[in-house]
Amino acid sequence: MNVKIFKWIVLAAFLFEINGELEAQSTKPNVIIIYSDDQGYSDLNCYGAKDLHTPHIDKLAKRGVRFTEFYAAAPVCSPSRAALLTGLVPQRAGLPGNASSTAGVAGMPTEQYTMAELFKAGGYKTAHIGKWHIGYTPETMPNGQGFDHSFGFMGGCIDNYSHFFYWDGPNRHDLWRNGVEIHEPGKYFQDLMVDEAANFMRNNRKDPFFLYFALNTPHYPLQGDTKWLEYYKNLPSPRREYAAFVSAMDERVGALLAKLDEFGMTENTIVIFQSDHGYSEEIRTFGGGGTAIGKRGSKFSLFEGGIRVPAIISWPGQLPMNVTRDQFAANVDWYPTLAGYCGLALPDKKLDGRDLRKLIASETAKSPHELFVWQSGGTKEAPQWAVRKGDWKLLHAPLQSNPAELDANGLMLVNLQSDPGEKVNLASKYPAKVQELRAAYQEWLIRVDEK
Repeated sequence: MNVKIFKWIVLAAFLFEINGELEAQSTKPNVIIIYSDDQGYSDLNCYGAKDLHTPHIDKLAKRGVRFTEFYAAAPVCSPSRAALLTGLVPQRAGLPGNASSTAGVAGMPTEQYTMAELFKAGGYKTAHIGKWHIGYTPETMPNGQGFDHSFGFMGGCIDNYSHFFYWDGPNRHDLWRNGVEIHEPGKYFQDLMVDEAANFMRNNRKDPFFLYFALNTPHYPLQGDTKWLEYYKNLPSPRREYAAFVSAMDERVGALLAKLDEFGMTENTIVIFQSDHGYSEEIRTFGGGGTAIGKRGSKFSLFEGGIRVPAIISWPGQLPMNVTRDQFAANVDWYPTLAGYCGLALPDKKLDGRDLRKLIASETAKSPHELFVWQSGGTKEAPQWAVRKGDWKLLHAPLQSNPAELDANGLMLVNLQSDPGEKVNLASKYPAKVQELRAAYQEWLIRVDEK
C-alpha cells in the first residue's frame, strides 16, 4: 500500500474515534464544586486582598459571576458542608455542630438526600475528593451518602504530608479511598487530590459527572510550599504562613482547571468556588492570618466575618462573565440551582435553598430569600443565633462580642447598609424591628424540624 494513503487511513481512523468520543459525551453539563476551608471573605486578590497572589481563582471569577453577599449556613466546618450537600440549614440536615473526627462515630443522618444522590439519580457519576468531616461510619462516609468514588480524609484536619489527624493522637492515620485505608506518606495532599480528580474526570469523559472537590486549605496546619513561603517572606506572621497556603491552594485549583482544558471539558462544566465559612483565629493557625476587610468576626461567630464568604460560579458561554452580584445568597442555594441547570428532578421535600438562576442571570433580580436564620454554638441558655432581613440583622449572644455591647436580652441589632462593620447596636433605637426579627427567629425554631 502507498505510504501516503496508509497515513491518511490512519489519520481518518483517529479522527473518527475522537469524533465518536465527542459525540458520546453527555449534553448535560459536568459540575465541580470547589469548597475551600477556613478561608476569609476577602482572602483572594479579586476580593480585595492585594497582598495575595491568586491568579487562577481570579481568572475563574473573570470568566464567571462573583458574589459579594454570599453566606455559609454555619460558621464552622461540618454544618456548613451538610448544608451545602442537602440544601437544608444544618438543624434540618441533622448536623448542627461539627461531626466527630474519630472513626466509628456517625455524622449526618443517612436519610438525608444529598446532592450526590440527586446527581446520581440523574445519570451522573459522582465523586468526593478531599475533606469529608460529615461522618465516620461506613454509612455516613461518602460512599454511603451517594458518592460513587471517594478519596480523602474523614475527620476535620490532617497533616498534609503524613496524612495523620493533625492535633489529637497518637497514630491516627486518616486517608481513604472508597472506604479502604491507603498510605501515601510524604506526598502533598492537595497534589494527591488533583491527581485523583484528573483520573476521575478522564475515566468519565463520556458521562456527566459531579465532583465535590473539598479542599482542606487554608485550614491549619498552614503548610504552604517552600516557594510560597519564600514569596511571602516579607509579610508578618501569621499572614505569611496563611498567604503561602492560600497561594498553594490557588495553584492546585489552577492545576485542576487545566485538566478540564486538557480533556476538552471546560465549555461543558459548571465550576463553583466557595469557602465553607470565615477564617480561623485558633491557636493552631498562629492566632489568625486571614482577613475579612471591613467585616467583624471570624470562624465560629455569626458576625459577618464568620459567615460571609467568597463565592464564584462559572460556565463559559452559558452564564454572564466578569460580573458581580450583590444580592443575598447562601450555600444551601447551590442544591436547587444546580438541579435547575442540569435538568434534575428535585426531591419531594422542603428545601431551605432557593434557585439562584434568575439572580445569576440578572443584576436587577431580587434575592430569593426574604429572610435567613442561623443558629450555631453558644449555650442552651444563651444560644448564638442571627436573623437577616434586607439590610437588618439581629444577633443574639454573638461570639466575639463585648457583653457591654448587647442589650439586657443579649441582643444586638445592626444595619449592614449603614454599618457593615457591625459596630453600633441599634436595638434600643428600633425596638419594633427587634421584635419583628426576634419573632421571625422564634417561628423558625418551631418550623425548622419540618420535613
